[in-house]
Parts: sequence; C-alpha cells; structure tokens
Amino acid sequence: MAQESILLTRSVDAVQIPSGAPIQLEKDRPVVITQSLGGSYTLLYDSRCLVRLDAKDADAIGQLSPVAGLSEQPSPGAHVDEEMVYNRLRQVFDPEIPVNVVDLGLIYDCQVLPREEGAFEVVVKMTLTAPGCGMGVVIAQDAQSRIRQIPNVTEARVDLVWDPPWNPGMISEQGKMQLGLI
Repeated sequence: MAQESILLTRSVDAVQIPSGAPIQLEKDRPVVITQSLGGSYTLLYDSRCLVRLDAKDADAIGQLSPVAGLSEQPSPGAHVDEEMVYNRLRQVFDPEIPVNVVDLGLIYDCQVLPREEGAFEVVVKMTLTAPGCGMGVVIAQDAQSRIRQIPNVTEARVDLVWDPPWNPGMISEQGKMQLGLI
C-alpha cells in the first residue's frame, strides 16, 4: 500500500538519517511519514532522503504535537527507580527501526543515584546498533530528555558505550516479535 504524500506547511529543521546532519526542510515540499513512534517522525523528504522530525514540529506535517510525557511536577520525597527510567526509555526509538531502545537491547546499564533533598541523578549506558551511526547523538539526547521528564530527576546522563558490541541476539523477545523475527 502506497503512503500518502504530505506538503510541509512551513519550513522546519530536521536531522538527516543516517548521517545525523542537520537539514532544513522547505515549505511546500512533499514528505511521506514512514515511522511515527515515541513522538518523533521519520519522513521521506522530497522523495530523496530520510529525515527525523522532532515532535515539536509535528504541525508542519499536519500532526498534533503529543502532550503526553511532558514533565510532571516533582513530588517532594517521591522515589525514582530503574523501572520508571526503563518505561521512559521505551518511548525512545531508532528512526530507522520500529523498536524502542530497551527492546533493541541498546541499554546496558541504568543507575538511579539519590541526591540531596529528594532529588535523583540517572546515569544510563547505551550503545547503538552500529558504532558509525550518525544518529547516535540524537538518540542519546532523546533518551536523556525522556529521563529528565521523570519527577524529581534533576540530572540525567546518557553515555554511549561500545563494549560489548551490540548484536541482534540482544533484542528482546518483544522486539523480535515487532520485527517479525519470531
């Protein structure tokens, strides 16, 4: 089934896939939404290249910006745990693969560290499917942003690591089902 082409309603900044290079998409140019997961969009731009469009610019393609997932107000003394972090990370997607970074097996470590006055710091070690992936910084920033949305998280750091190297055997059963591998 062919996907419908949409004309951009305004010029907007995006990121080229897979290089990670910035690109400005011009108003009235055609795009096709190829993936819409985790609040960002993967678009085929002008029938020539894939780009990632951030949720804040969804209106340019006739979509509503998602309101869910905005930072909630911290509750003094509310606890933060790894499960909360992993739930947020399940909202982060590689723009080329329709599986979240947790189910892809890209998250190697997660530490939730208490700080003063009920605040928490979260440190995550994450890898990518390929060391040369130009989208690595974009994916890591998306992960960091999602973690910072957790109430009482005052610091979040996502470190890209390469050891051990990622391999398809690290994909969860849920991820394999989404990819049609089982």
